[in-house]
Amino acid sequence: MVKDTKKKKADKKARVATKQEKKATQKEKKQSKKGKDENDDSDAEDVDLDAILAAYQKQQEQFLKVTEIPSEPPTPRSSATLVASPSNSNELLLFGGEYYNGSLAVFFNDLYIYKLNLGEWRRVNSPNSPLPRSGHAMCQGGNAGGIYLFGGEFSSPKQGTFYHYNDFWRLEPSTREWTKIESKHGPPARSGHRMTYYKNYIVLFGGFQDTSQQTKYLQDVWLYDTQNFTWHCPAIPPAAQKPDARSSFSILPHESGAVLYGGYSRVKAATTTAKATKGGRAVSKITLKPVVHQDTWFLRITKPAPEAPSSTPPTARWERRKRPVNTPNPARAGATMAYHKGRGICFGGVHDVEQSEEGIDSEFFNQLFAYNIDRNRFFPLALRRPRTSAKKMVPVAERGKRGRGKADEEELLRNLSLIENKNANGLDGDSSETLDATVNEDPEERVEKIERPVIWEMPHPRFNAQLAVQDDTLYIFGGTFEKGDREFTFDEMWAIDLGKLDGVKEVFKRELEDWQGSEDEDSEEDDDDEGEDSEEENEDGTEPSTPATSVATEELPTALPDTQVEPETVESEPAAAPNQLPHPRPFESLRDFFARTTNDWQDVIIEARKYEQGAAELSVKELRKRAFDRAELQWWDDREEIQALEDEQEAAGISEVVSLDQRGGGDNVGGGRRR
Repeated sequence: MVKDTKKKKADKKARVATKQEKKATQKEKKQSKKGKDENDDSDAEDVDLDAILAAYQKQQEQFLKVTEIPSEPPTPRSSATLVASPSNSNELLLFGGEYYNGSLAVFFNDLYIYKLNLGEWRRVNSPNSPLPRSGHAMCQGGNAGGIYLFGGEFSSPKQGTFYHYNDFWRLEPSTREWTKIESKHGPPARSGHRMTYYKNYIVLFGGFQDTSQQTKYLQDVWLYDTQNFTWHCPAIPPAAQKPDARSSFSILPHESGAVLYGGYSRVKAATTTAKATKGGRAVSKITLKPVVHQDTWFLRITKPAPEAPSSTPPTARWERRKRPVNTPNPARAGATMAYHKGRGICFGGVHDVEQSEEGIDSEFFNQLFAYNIDRNRFFPLALRRPRTSAKKMVPVAERGKRGRGKADEEELLRNLSLIENKNANGLDGDSSETLDATVNEDPEERVEKIERPVIWEMPHPRFNAQLAVQDDTLYIFGGTFEKGDREFTFDEMWAIDLGKLDGVKEVFKRELEDWQGSEDEDSEEDDDDEGEDSEEENEDGTEPSTPATSVATEELPTALPDTQVEPETVESEPAAAPNQLPHPRPFESLRDFFARTTNDWQDVIIEARKYEQGAAELSVKELRKRAFDRAELQWWDDREEIQALEDEQEAAGISEVVSLDQRGGGDNVGGGRRR
């Protein structure tokens, strides 16, 4: 019995020793594997980014042709580009970008197409497309058509090593085909730059180069001739004024060149510490100070004379404009801007207050502004709840001829509706032709009424959101928000009708993914700091705007100005329209404005062509088209003041009278128009 007990104890010790040895071996293998993985993900100097990009290129070449497949909305990303298609008014194009989850960075080179009329996303796979990147620049080609792309950056997963591109591409929106443009003596590699178009030229300015040790901001101007396929770097005289080096600015097209506003850079500054040396002298230290630019510049481009050789480069010079009127305050970086009919639509931004070397306190914005290029002035854009229609203001007990006329009109509409339904069911009359047209309709061209959720406050504050305007509608994609050491990339897109401003429509919205940074950081996003009363509802069932998302409006003039140019505008700015040009009226649509003023605009065009040498006579159709273009520009140019007048008149109860007059009911009102 004693021997059996000793034997059992010996066997137990042997099993415990074997188990401990096995655990030690597994632990050693795990540590070895972990060390190997850390070395693979490390950002040591021997990380070969060229090899990584070559692998991307090889993987991409597996696609034999351009394919387009339905897809879910794009994955979250920042520093991408969103461009309205110049060949199809129902499409938006999104390319590239990066996503940082607090640990690793991932770069994209996928092309997404959003079909506005169908509310669908398409993903394009191509055997020949730019490599993954972010911080690149894309713009429409102007007279040349297409979309152009230049530069951008790529980095190792932990962003210890950066690679900047200097390649140049052209995308044909209709076929989704990329073409790499090989040209000598082009711009050097960069990121954070901006591009726009001027006639048959692509205009490129600014950006930065990051070498991991330092960041160099650029201030050079480049023009690409889309007809002769050459880059030009206009010589700016050393004594001439020009913008400081910067990135993340806004550049907008103009009929005489381009207009630049804002930007961000870091400049060297000497700071003196409070601690003194043994000799009693203060210690001076050179640091990089962040600068948010608020200046405005006009780049005037002059094309070579017609008799000059085709290789003659254009000339360009910078003209400094005065600070814009009603500039967003405080100064903010990352406030992106999209071009829309003579103005820039600006959204978001961040204002940094550098408290110490350890951290920066930041304030984020979600305000919407319109920047009028010719007037050099900002106008705040506020959402406008739908006005109560005039017919709702009429008492229930309608009296007199007006009541009987309305009843007869409603009965006539009901009868017409019954007749149309009968013909449609029996395929009588022309209904068969309508049915055939519906059956044979191209699904790509059909326009469907898509109901979207609407909110009555601007999207969450953010900076560096991607903006694009298509068919008078602003689209806001993504953007970045910071809280402490955490960085959130929004996974959503919104739409705002710039004519009506009737709320913000949700195209898509997904919840933010978890942050992969330090475990000590707060893992929950605090979106309620901007106001905890957002869940309360008004009496009409709609949510009120929170203090952080409400747009502060400036008291605007009660009448349109006689001229479109502000007194602060410099002489070098483009001349404004004459005083006698017609202006739209409150509650007047673009169609009604053109119908009322078409003869005036035609007279303006005919008078201007008298001074053009060799100008051919315009046909009636062409003259009317040009007149409509002028009327449309004037209608949008005065849009902000007109909206202010509409709000004032609506508050005074005037909108009902105007609405009845527009409906043709003014003759039944009697002397109402004289009151």
